[in-house]
Amino acid sequence: MQDRRAAQAATARHRARVHRLEALAAAAPQAYLVRVVLLALAGYGVLIGLLLLLAAAPLAIAWRMLVEGARFEPQLTIVLLLAGAGIAALVRALWVRFDAPEGRLLAPHEALALHAEVERLRAAASAPPLAGIVIDARLNAAAASLPRLLGLAGHRHYLVLGLPLLHLLDRDEAAAVIAHEFGHFGEQHGRLTGWLYRVRFTWYRAVEGLTRSGFLLSMPIARFYAWYAPLFDAWSFVLARAHEFSADATAARLAGRDALASALLRLEHAGGRWQSNVWPRVLARARVQSHPPAQLLAPLIDRLRAPPGPEPARLLAIADREVDPFDTHPTLARRLDALGVPAVLRTPGSSAATWLGDALAGIERDLDQQWRAQLRPEWQAVHAAAAPDRERFRPLDAMSQREAEDAVEHARLFELLEIDRDPLPVLARAQAAHPDSAMAAFRLGLRQLQAGDVAGIEYLRHAVARDAGAVGPIGEALAALLRDPDLDGDTVRAATALRDALAPRADDLRDRDAVFDDDALQPHDLDAAGLARLAATLAGHARIQQAWLVRKQVAMVEQAAHYVLLLDWRGSVASEAAGLRTVSDGIHLPGSHTVFTGSGAASLARQVRRLCGAPVYRKGATRAL
Repeated sequence: MQDRRAAQAATARHRARVHRLEALAAAAPQAYLVRVVLLALAGYGVLIGLLLLLAAAPLAIAWRMLVEGARFEPQLTIVLLLAGAGIAALVRALWVRFDAPEGRLLAPHEALALHAEVERLRAAASAPPLAGIVIDARLNAAAASLPRLLGLAGHRHYLVLGLPLLHLLDRDEAAAVIAHEFGHFGEQHGRLTGWLYRVRFTWYRAVEGLTRSGFLLSMPIARFYAWYAPLFDAWSFVLARAHEFSADATAARLAGRDALASALLRLEHAGGRWQSNVWPRVLARARVQSHPPAQLLAPLIDRLRAPPGPEPARLLAIADREVDPFDTHPTLARRLDALGVPAVLRTPGSSAATWLGDALAGIERDLDQQWRAQLRPEWQAVHAAAAPDRERFRPLDAMSQREAEDAVEHARLFELLEIDRDPLPVLARAQAAHPDSAMAAFRLGLRQLQAGDVAGIEYLRHAVARDAGAVGPIGEALAALLRDPDLDGDTVRAATALRDALAPRADDLRDRDAVFDDDALQPHDLDAAGLARLAATLAGHARIQQAWLVRKQVAMVEQAAHYVLLLDWRGSVASEAAGLRTVSDGIHLPGSHTVFTGSGAASLARQVRRLCGAPVYRKGATRAL
C-alpha cells in the first residue's frame, strides 16, 4: 500500500503550483515565456561561467602580451598550467556520453519502408535529422534528445517507437503519432518552445550521467543540477503541456485530424487494458514460474488487439476521471476538442508493423531477450516471495475436506497461484463454508464484478459489514476495476455507486496506515532473506540509488506492522509519481507499506535515515546491506 498521505500531499502541492503558474502564464504569456527562457539560460550560464572563470587568467595573460606588449614571465607558466588543468577537468566532467535509448536500434538497411516514412514526416515537420530509430517494447512513442556536453554542443535526436504501438495502429494512425513526436523537436513557428521542451529532460539526464560518471569534479556539478532540474521542471511544465497541443497540430497537419484522433483513442484503450489486465496477468505468472517466459511480446500484443474494441464514450469518462497531474499530456477530451474532431474510430487499414518488413521477427526476438533480462530481477523476487504460499497451498489443495478457515485460505492461495484456472467456483465454496469471512466475500464479489456479474456488489457490502477495515481495500479494488476500459456499463454504474458510498468511510480509515512526522517509528524486523528479496526488487528500478526501511506499529485488523520505505530517487518530477506506484506494487513485505521520497516529506525522511542508519539497499551492491 503506497503512502497516500505523502503522495496526496505531493500531488496537491504540484497541482497548486501548476495552477499558480498557469495563471501567471495566462495573465502575461510573453513575460512568462521570457522568465522560463531566462531560467533555462541560467542553467547553461553556470557552466559557461565556470569555464570563463577558469579561463580568466589565461585570457588576461594573453591580453597583456598581445595588446599591451608585455613579456612572458616564467612564473606565469604555473598559472597557465593550473588554469589549463582546471579547464580540462571541467570539460572532462561535462563529457558525459549518453547511450541511445534502450531498445533495438535499427540499422540503415533495415525496415526501409519505415525509414522512408519517418524521413518524409521529419522533412515535412522541419525537424532536425535523426541519429537513429529505436524500436522498444513499450506501448508508446517518444522523441528522445540526448545532450552533447550537457546541451552546450547541441543534441542527438532519436525517434523511439514501441513495437506494440506499431502492431496496434494502422499506417495512417502511426504516421500521426510519429508526426506528433516530430512536433516536439520544434516546427519553424515553435522552435523556442520545442527547445524548452527538450531542455526539461536535458538536466535530468545530466544529473544521471554526471552521477554515473564517477569523476570527482562531476559530483558538485551534479548536486547543483539536482537542485536546479526540479525548479526548471516546475516552471517549464505549463509550456510543456501547451506544447503537446502544438505537437498535435503538427500531426493533424501532416497526417490528418481523423487519423490522430483515432490513434489517441486506440492508445488510450490499449493503455488502460495493459494496466488493468494484460501486464498484471503476466507478472502474476512469476508466483509459479521461476523465469520469465521465452516469448513475451507476441502474447501481449495479441491481448491488446483482442476484442472488444474501444468504446469512445467510456474512454473519455476514464480519461477525464483519471488525470495524472504530473503528466504534461492534456486529457483525451481536451486534445480532441483542440483538434475539432469527434471521438470516432477509423476503419483500420494495414498495420504499421508492416513497415518493418523482414526485420520484424528479428526485432521481436531481440526485444524479448532484452525485456527478459530487465524483468528477471523483479520476476525472481516475486517468485521467491511467493515460496511460502506455494508450500502452504500444496497440502491444502490435496485435502478432500477442509475446515472453514482452511477453505478460505485455500481459495486465497488458489486465486494467487492457479492463474490459468477460474477461481470463482473455489471462492464460492469458501464463502459458503465460512459466511462470516470478509476476505472470502471480498474476493468473490470482486471476481464476480470483473466477470460482469453485478451480484458481486452484495458480497462486497457483506465484506464491509463483517470487517470495517475492508473499506480501504475494497475502495482501492473498485477504483482499479473502474480503470478497465472493457468493463460493461451495468458493472461500471454498480461499482461507481458502491465506491462513492464507501468513500467517506475510506477517508476516515485512511489515516490509520498513514505515516506522520510525529509517528513513533521502529527498526525494521526483516531477516536477511527478506532484505535480500527487497533489494532484488529495488534493483529492478534503475532510478533508485539507495533505500532505507523502518516500521510503524499499527492497530489493524489485517496486519500488525506497517513498513516505511524511503527511496533516493533520481529522476524527473514527472517520473516520480508513476515510478513510486510501480515500486510499491512490486514490493512484498509481511505487512502494509509506505513508499516515499524525501522531496515531499523532508522531516520524515530525516527520521527514517536517522533510525535506519545505513541504507538497506544501495545501487550496484551485490547483496542487501
